[in-house]
Amino acid sequence: MTVVQIPGKKSRHIMLYALSTCGWCQKTKKLLDDLGVEYNYEYVDLLQGDEKEEAIRKVTAWNPSCNFPTMVIDNKKCIVGYREDEIREALQK
Repeated sequence: MTVVQIPGKKSRHIMLYALSTCGWCQKTKKLLDDLGVEYNYEYVDLLQGDEKEEAIRKVTAWNPSCNFPTMVIDNKKCIVGYREDEIREALQK
């Protein structure tokens, strides 16, 4: 599995690192879908070998605890967990 791009309104560069079995990750994806924004996501738990190590390095650079979901917006802001209000606010700017 590699990065998947979901089409939508292009407002910001959004990268979501998620786990395929995580309910909070699914809620975050649904929120992004409902907002109609373009975003990218990657299921870190489905990666293997070097791809998985690289994804974990990227996540821990933003979120040293390596919790999921981890959303990086414009390579400037990181939101960890399902934080609907914070996500909505960040995407309205």
